[in-house]
Amino acid sequence: MEANNRWFIAVTVVVALLLAVMPLPYQWLWFRPAFTALLVIFWVNYMPQSLGVGFAWAVGLLEDLVTGAAVGSQALALAVVAYFSLLTYQRTRAFNMGQQLMWVFILVGINQVLGNWVHSLAGKPVSGLTFLWPAVTSALLWPWIAPWMSGVAGRLHVK
Repeated sequence: MEANNRWFIAVTVVVALLLAVMPLPYQWLWFRPAFTALLVIFWVNYMPQSLGVGFAWAVGLLEDLVTGAAVGSQALALAVVAYFSLLTYQRTRAFNMGQQLMWVFILVGINQVLGNWVHSLAGKPVSGLTFLWPAVTSALLWPWIAPWMSGVAGRLHVK
């Protein structure tokens, strides 16, 4: 009987959370990729029968706690991203890398818009479209992150 190696999912969550709070120079803060959103998009597309909105909600709550954000803001945003990923995972698997890159940009953009909406409700809005920079940097990382994680998950037989 073969192990399902789900520990790798937990390791990727921890790494994404660490990257979310990794210190960066002030000028680069708006360019930090949304690592947890990328993680949720990847795992929901890779294992749609096992991981979904609940997984995304839990990862979002962990990110809220780790980053000190309003509890539930990232949980809501990541749950919505997971929902759209679940609706479209069969199509996105057939997309070429350029189409996947654009879809990731849209999904992370939705994540950022929802996060900014919650922050504006709390009285801390971001003016302009600055809050969308993580969508750009996340989409640009997707062509490297997705194949690497898929390869490692395949070799580890993550099921």
